[in-house]
Amino acid sequence: MLQPEGHEALEINDPEIAEILQGGVDLHVHPSPSPFPRRLSIAEAAWQAHEAGFRAILVKSHHHSMVTDIAAASQGLGGLPIPVVSGVALNNYVGGLNPYAAELALSSGGRMVWFPTISSHAHICVHEAEGQDMRFPTNNLGLRHTTEIGILDGEGAIQPEVLDILEVIKSHDAIMSCGHLDADQTERLIKQAASMGIGRILVNHPNFVIGAEPERVREWVALGARIEHSICQYDDRTIFYQWGLDVLLGFIKAAGIENTLLGSDLGQANNPLPMDAYQKIARGLLDAGMSKADVRKLVVDNPATLLGI
Repeated sequence: MLQPEGHEALEINDPEIAEILQGGVDLHVHPSPSPFPRRLSIAEAAWQAHEAGFRAILVKSHHHSMVTDIAAASQGLGGLPIPVVSGVALNNYVGGLNPYAAELALSSGGRMVWFPTISSHAHICVHEAEGQDMRFPTNNLGLRHTTEIGILDGEGAIQPEVLDILEVIKSHDAIMSCGHLDADQTERLIKQAASMGIGRILVNHPNFVIGAEPERVREWVALGARIEHSICQYDDRTIFYQWGLDVLLGFIKAAGIENTLLGSDLGQANNPLPMDAYQKIARGLLDAGMSKADVRKLVVDNPATLLGI
C-alpha cells in the first residue's frame, strides 16, 4: 500500500486530543477531483485521517458520485489505509432528482444520497444574494449556471421522483441527507422519509443555508433525524467561519448529544486540513466544559452508528 505523492504527514501534539480522535468518522470530506478547487485528494484525505486514528471517512462532491473515484484511488495505490465511501448529490450535474443516479451510486458501494445541495433554491439564493458573505467556492471549469431543484411540485406535493429515490435509499439502508434544502422542505423530506421507514436521516449544517433555529432542530430529531454540524463554520481559520462555539453548543443542547455529530466539511483550497480542524474544535469543546466522552460521541460514536460501522 503506497502513500500518495507529496503526502503531508499529520502530527497531533496534544495527547488528550489524540486519544479523543481515535476511531473517529468524518462523514463530510471534500477532496479532489472536483470542479471546485481542492487542497487534497481522496487518498491524501484517507491517509491523514488514518494518521489521526480515524476508522473511516465519507467523501462528497456536489457534482458527481465519487464511488468510482475511490475505486481508482485505491487501485492506483494498492489500497487505502481506512475505508472510504461516498454517494451522490442530486444536483443538475447528475440529472437532478434522478433515481437512476441514486441506485447506481448505492449499488456500487455508496452510503449516502444528498438531496439538492448547490442546486437548491436556498443555496442559490444565499450564494447569489447581493452583499452575501457565504464565501462558497466557485467552479473553475466555467460550468453553466445551475437551476433550482426542489422536492415539491407546483401544488405543494412531494414529487414522484423523490418517492422513488427514497425507496432506493431504504432498500440499501443508506443515509438520506436533506442536502441544502430550506428548512420547510427539509421538514417535509424528513417526515416523508420517516413515514417510509428510512432509519438513517441526516440534516447537514442546519443553521448554514438551511436556516433552522435550535428549536426546529429539536423537532426534526423527534421525527428521527440526526444533525451534523460542519466544524469549518466554527474554526476561525477557515473561509467558512461563521459562529463561535457557543452557537454550536446551543444546537447540541437542543438536539441532544446522542443526536448530533461533527463533520469537517473541509478539503477546499485555502482552508485548514480536515484533521487539523478536528483538533482545534475538539480542544475548544473540552475547554468549554464538554466531557471527553461527549466529544467522542460527536466525533466517533454517533457518525459511526449513522454510517453503520
